[in-house]
Amino acid sequence: MKYILAIGNSFSRDATAYLHDICQSMDIDVLVVNLYIGGCSLERHWSNITRNEKAYQYQENGIETDRYVSIQEILHSKPWDYIVTQQASHDSGWLDTYEPFTGLLIDYLKKEVPDAQIFMQQTWAYEIDSDHGCFIRYNNDQIHMYNRSRANYHAITQKHGIGLIPCGDVIQNIRKHPEFDVSKGGKSICRDGFHMHFLYGRYALACTWAKTLLDAPLSKCTYIPKCCDTDEVLDPVLLSIVQEELGLLGTCIS
Repeated sequence: MKYILAIGNSFSRDATAYLHDICQSMDIDVLVVNLYIGGCSLERHWSNITRNEKAYQYQENGIETDRYVSIQEILHSKPWDYIVTQQASHDSGWLDTYEPFTGLLIDYLKKEVPDAQIFMQQTWAYEIDSDHGCFIRYNNDQIHMYNRSRANYHAITQKHGIGLIPCGDVIQNIRKHPEFDVSKGGKSICRDGFHMHFLYGRYALACTWAKTLLDAPLSKCTYIPKCCDTDEVLDPVLLSIVQEELGLLGTCIS
């Protein structure tokens, strides 16, 4: 059994929604917990730790619950193998928002759970037509947001010697395919301009986590994404494009 803990927000919710099911289809036994606060930043995570705030919705193996917990109580509830956090997407392109909170958080996690490997999830840029209120900070420019965010995640993870899950790279590479290029009439990999599409986006993220954290053999994944939050019928052509890109995941990581 591998234990994966995300200290995150809606972007880690997107990433972990199918992670357990995808791993299960490859005979990898995992417990996946996401601690959720919408839009939560690294600064707020650190504030919650200092106050021992029971502010996080507890989500287990992709299922939301009515339970609210603190980081402290969950850290000592399981023998975590991997702990993943991230910056809030709207702040991801601004390096001065990461510190001192990243350093404080990592030092705390290493002290409390010394055997866990710590990672950050590289968040993705918004869709080109996103109406997110903070997109203006990036001049409403997807590539500008992607480049700034990517540079910051690489700088911070290298500084602290922790791992990086390259979700932002994977999503941007999927967008290079005409079928997912909104500027060419393609389908958005986002469902609302910034959160991931329930079927294709969430599937891509979970596979990226499985490969990065567990070196999962994605070619053996038999899970087909499905979600009760959408009535959309899965398009096998679009899914095959995502799967093709995931087959090149090693190049994203490098």
